[in-house]
Amino acid sequence: MRFLIIPLLLLGTAFAEDKEPDPYADLPPLQAAIELMLSERESPEALDSAIKDALMQGAGEQAALEARFLFHVDRGEDDSLAKLAPEFLARRDKFKLSESEIFGVNEDWLAVVEYVQAIAALKQSDHAAFKKHITEAFWLSPRQGVAFAPHIERLRLDEAMEKLRIDFSKSYTSMKGDKLTLSSIIEGKKALILHFWSPWSRECEASIGDFITSANELIKNDIAVVSVIEEVSPEVISDTEAIFSEVSTTPPGVWIHDPDKASLSQQLRIQNVPMMVLIGLDGKVMFNGHPSEKHLWERLQSISPKIKRPSADNNN
Repeated sequence: MRFLIIPLLLLGTAFAEDKEPDPYADLPPLQAAIELMLSERESPEALDSAIKDALMQGAGEQAALEARFLFHVDRGEDDSLAKLAPEFLARRDKFKLSESEIFGVNEDWLAVVEYVQAIAALKQSDHAAFKKHITEAFWLSPRQGVAFAPHIERLRLDEAMEKLRIDFSKSYTSMKGDKLTLSSIIEGKKALILHFWSPWSRECEASIGDFITSANELIKNDIAVVSVIEEVSPEVISDTEAIFSEVSTTPPGVWIHDPDKASLSQQLRIQNVPMMVLIGLDGKVMFNGHPSEKHLWERLQSISPKIKRPSADNNN
């Protein structure tokens, strides 16, 4: 079976949906083994086993490489993708469309070769090489742009954060109506977490329990936690209080409203919620991204080694 690789981020989902005990039972052994190999997402060990079985049935090395690519793309494993770059380069000119299981045209394959090289360059902080390869990937296969764009956005965000310093002396209004500064909140602490949140976000509402668990762990380890509500209106306050009442407690940390002018969300380029920003005592941004990202907890543990990521987040 031949699949178009549009977009990359949706490929694995297409294979993984509606799993059945044996969805390939009616297929010939070779095709069943290939389909299983391409759809495997459980673990690296399970993937290796599926690839081994497919190769024994007669699948080609090209299909095996494609399976590894899909596996790491779907799981968001950029480090593993970067390590595949030499294999993609070695096979670049040996590619045969007839041996591919996912590519519809040669340009889609070549775009992925450029994409993997771009990820490798990004991991080496070679921004010039990243721009070169990601631009070529766009040129070869514009339809896959949805997969390429997040890496460009991440690079631009990281570059912007390197230049930013948060002013701890600025005053903010808490949900209780008090005026306070970030400097007063972080006094005696090791770092600051800004948690951007909205009662009008379904994800924020659904994850409030996980936030409470995480915030308690951070506060216990001397990390100040400040939740920032971007919107300021009676409706927002009412809806926020309604969500708090459902969890039978006011979530830990300090809750503040973001001012309309020179807001924290504007400075930190917050475009979606929930988001967390880790800030050192010098005002430098150490992390800016989704609360589920592994890198956030790595940075937190570099500050306070006793911090343990709550088990509720382990599979995010």
